[in-house]
Amino acid sequence: MSRFADPQDPRFRAINTSIGFDYRLAPHDLDQSLAHARMLARVGILDEDELAQLEHGLADVRSEIEDGRFEVNADDEDIHMAIERRLTEIVGPVGGKLHTARSRNDQVATDIALFVHERAHVARKMICELMGLLAQRAEEHLDWPMPGYTHLQRAQPVYLSHHLMAHFWRLRRDAQRFEFCAHQAQVMPLGSGALAGVNFETDRDGIAAELGFTWVAPNSLDAVSNRDFVLDYLSAAAICATHLSQLGSELVLWSSDEFSFCELPDAFASGSSIMPQKKNPDAAELLRAKAPRIVAHLTALHGVVHALPLAYNKDLQEDKEHLFDTVDTIELALNAASGMIDGVRFNRDRLAQAAGDQMLAATDVADLLVKRGVPFRQAHGVVAGLVRHSIERGVALSELSEDELAELAPSLDSAYYDVLAQSSWLESKVSAGGTAIERVREQLEYGREILEQQASLTR
Repeated sequence: MSRFADPQDPRFRAINTSIGFDYRLAPHDLDQSLAHARMLARVGILDEDELAQLEHGLADVRSEIEDGRFEVNADDEDIHMAIERRLTEIVGPVGGKLHTARSRNDQVATDIALFVHERAHVARKMICELMGLLAQRAEEHLDWPMPGYTHLQRAQPVYLSHHLMAHFWRLRRDAQRFEFCAHQAQVMPLGSGALAGVNFETDRDGIAAELGFTWVAPNSLDAVSNRDFVLDYLSAAAICATHLSQLGSELVLWSSDEFSFCELPDAFASGSSIMPQKKNPDAAELLRAKAPRIVAHLTALHGVVHALPLAYNKDLQEDKEHLFDTVDTIELALNAASGMIDGVRFNRDRLAQAAGDQMLAATDVADLLVKRGVPFRQAHGVVAGLVRHSIERGVALSELSEDELAELAPSLDSAYYDVLAQSSWLESKVSAGGTAIERVREQLEYGREILEQQASLTR
């Protein structure tokens, strides 16, 4: 018997059915269903024989899914109904008792929370692997000078190790965001029913403990409508993907002939269909392109949940495709980034040549004047005049004569030429977090501590 007199229109089925994408929730749905069945037995809703039948049937369904033997029927609206239908085929009418004291609303929300918790930990682990590679490459290139940039114009020199560690710290924040996301997914919706709770004294704490949840949702309306933890995952992934896009952009630039700072591994590059000489940084370019895709998923889900009245609305079915594609995309991007960082080869001579541009020492010259009592703004103007004069003459700053120096900057003496010695440009940056070698070593030591702490979370 059905509430409806007419069968579903095929067009409604097409828009309403989700089994084409929510099939990947099957392992979590089986875990949840098993824990729910055991709870029903503990509170006396099922007897021991019924529980044994359900456990046996759920094990058979799991085996079919893992082996690829599970068959989806045309009437299966989603994976949850498909599993219940197949379970009932195996064990008979007792299969229909499994849905006692739960609704698809709290069932689906619980499955997604389990999925998000799992994938957030996977993302954090992958991020830490990339952080470890960046720290390793920084140690290998500890004292390699290179130009730092603002506005993509040479600004001040830094060590390559310092630059690589900048990406390390960005990723550390990403790891922390995914940790927070996993934490937010630790509130169990199951037991909330459709929206108002259920008509049975259930053991929600027992199910939560079995499934690995830390808390149970305290409000049934909020529990079935909450997708904040999905938004948290998408937000963490969007920021992480943006960071990877910036790393990818630098690898594209640095591997070009115009920069020649590095060469990407052949395994992460491709050739041209027509130009035999080409080595294209496709993987790095795709790191740039994947970021807006994930940001779009975040924006789209914000649009889905925006202004939704409590409690459950079918709009929430749209959470899954945005979530699943984001999971696949960010994990793929992190894997590719790790492969490129692991295999990239840097060109020390070219980096040093670019870092040897004496114009990069202009701020150091201004600071020399400051140390002699000249206000910084005045010192800035004096050095800007020296720069303009050297450009007009077509000579390096160090090639200005003492007479020219005396005319343009009377406060400077031979110490000016000492400042232009390249090593001082880097080692003068002694402030905490600066690029001087000792400061970079401090970063690396702290970074190793961070990685050890992260590793302990998975032991």
